[in-house]
Amino acid sequence: MSHLSPFQTFLLLSILKIVVVLVITLTAVAYTVLLERKVLGHMQNRWGPSRVGPFGLLQPLADGIKLFLKEDLLPFAAERPLFILAPIIALSCALVSIAVVPFGAAHRIQGVDMFDISDINIGLLVILGITSIGVYGIALSGWSSNNKFSLLGSLRATSQMISYELALGLSLVGVVLRAQSLNLRTIVDSQSAHGLLSWNFFGGFQFVAFFIYLMAAYAETNRTPFDLPEAESELVAGYHTEYSSMKFAMFFMAEYANMITVSCVATLMFFGGASSPFGHLIPVFGGAIVQAILPVLWFVAKVFAFLLLYIWVRGTLPRFRYDQLMSFGWKFLLPLAMANIIITSLVLALHG
Repeated sequence: MSHLSPFQTFLLLSILKIVVVLVITLTAVAYTVLLERKVLGHMQNRWGPSRVGPFGLLQPLADGIKLFLKEDLLPFAAERPLFILAPIIALSCALVSIAVVPFGAAHRIQGVDMFDISDINIGLLVILGITSIGVYGIALSGWSSNNKFSLLGSLRATSQMISYELALGLSLVGVVLRAQSLNLRTIVDSQSAHGLLSWNFFGGFQFVAFFIYLMAAYAETNRTPFDLPEAESELVAGYHTEYSSMKFAMFFMAEYANMITVSCVATLMFFGGASSPFGHLIPVFGGAIVQAILPVLWFVAKVFAFLLLYIWVRGTLPRFRYDQLMSFGWKFLLPLAMANIIITSLVLALHG
């Protein structure tokens, strides 16, 4: 790269990094589906996918080929432009939010942080803003399908996501107050000094906020026990009833990409991000490559643990009734989140 100008080098490295992260994210989405099928299979005393490739590891590839080759149906009375646009909006918002996640320690090459696509001061707001736009994809999919079951599913999803966005956003305010920043890198650095004891979940006494965030995240991603927009016993398949082929796959990918994003945010806000659970208690060892890769492995391990928790809950809990869903969000989680903000503010004011 010696013959390139600094700007060209910066641009080339940034594009390369975005492409690599996008490929890794899509691969992670595909294998999260396989992980869920395998784990649920073991929980229910069956094998799960085991035929395609060794231990079923090529099952995501087979699923992708199948979905590409299936007939792409379009309902006669559907609003064609919006029907096509809806899954694009859902998947795009799910993938773009990964752009501000610092998934490793700061490691710069030619001025580019290789483990953070976009280090901006309001990274947390960007994630919350982009993921909230994803609801338009679901709302448009139900309305444009001209199907009553799809419409009911999209209305459920819209009201559910708007309701639980309040609790989810408020649950993170205590962490922001402690770090005094909306920059995700700064929030992670504020938890890295003493390992576990510095993490907001343990040392910051934000375990109540984490509980609120976790419950709201389940609802935001339409996962069990809050998967009412897709309730197959009531709505056939919910908002994507009329979708087939890759359009259906895009909604499916968006759901799992949102799961990964939610797990990344939980890791960053409550469990120290890419920092070691041992903090600075264990001396740094290895060369520059080891020091660059080790934080990424810590981050991936924490995200993987959250994904396992998602899957465990899906295989364990039954679906809520819709009135229970709304009551839980408005009458319990929202007041609890506000109380957590008040208590955290008082504690910081008294000990500040």
